[in-house]
Formats: sequence, C-alpha cells, structure tokens
Amino acid sequence: MDNSSIIILAIIIVVGVLGIYSLFYFRETRGIKKERKKPAHNATLQLQAYERLTILAERISLKNLISRISPVSMQAAVYHSLLVESIKQEYEYNLSQQLYVSAQAWQAVTNLKEQNIFILHQLVNTLPETATGLDLSKRILELLNADPKTSLHNVVLDALRYEARQVMSGGA
Repeated sequence: MDNSSIIILAIIIVVGVLGIYSLFYFRETRGIKKERKKPAHNATLQLQAYERLTILAERISLKNLISRISPVSMQAAVYHSLLVESIKQEYEYNLSQQLYVSAQAWQAVTNLKEQNIFILHQLVNTLPETATGLDLSKRILELLNADPKTSLHNVVLDALRYEARQVMSGGA
C-alpha cells in the first residue's frame, strides 16, 4: 500500500468513527430530551386519571346515583339491579385509569364501588317484595342522612385530591 492509499483509508476510518460517534451522541442527546419531557407527560396522564377517578367517585356515590337514575314506577328489585349495573358500568369504563394512579388510590375507588353495591344489596333485602324503587331510594337516603360516614365517598375523594396534589407538587 502506498502513502496515498493509507491516508485515504485513515480518512475513511476517521470519518466513519466520527459518523458513528455523532450518531450515538445525537441519539443520546435526543433520548435525554425525551426523558425530560416524559415526567411532565406522565404527570399530565396521572392528573387526568385522578380527575377521571374523581368523576367516577361522584357518579357512583349513592346520593348522586339515585338523583341521576329515577325510580319511576319500578319495583325495588328492578331499581336495585339498575343501580348496581350503573355502578359496575361506570367502574368498568374507568378500569384503565389504574395504570396511572397509586395502588392505594385504585383500591380506594374499588372499595367504594364494592361498598355501594353491598349497601344496595343489604337495603333491598330489608324491603318487602312489593316495595317500589321509590321505597328503595328513600331507604338509601335515610341511611346516608342518618350517618354521613356510612359511605366511603368523601374519604375516597379526599384520598384522590391528596394524591393529585402530590403529583402537581412533583412529589409523586
């Protein structure tokens, strides 16, 4: 090999090494920029999930449920089934939100759903078979008015608000 061939080969190697180095460097710096954007994006997704779960908790609260679903001329058993089905549908519609919130927040929402279904089952069983949906809705309101702590609704809302504030402050 003559000197000109060695110089050309050295230039090709240097250009190749610089090209590969710049490719990796460019890829790394782009990756760092993406990583910087990722936490803000994750926080946005988390806050949206907490917002959705807050809406879910409101929609499946017993007071809001009976104000939204009228017991017009229904038997108590039919009204009960309609309320339970509404709770289940609302919950299932929001299942994906568990990916973005803490396990504790998701468990709190799940407990609210289960508790409300349990309360509805218990109350409908206290009524005679001839009871109407209106009788069931009155029984629900009586229970909730007698002891507002009967429902986990406010506890769940407080937990969701707390965790959302943690995300907003960068603590989560």
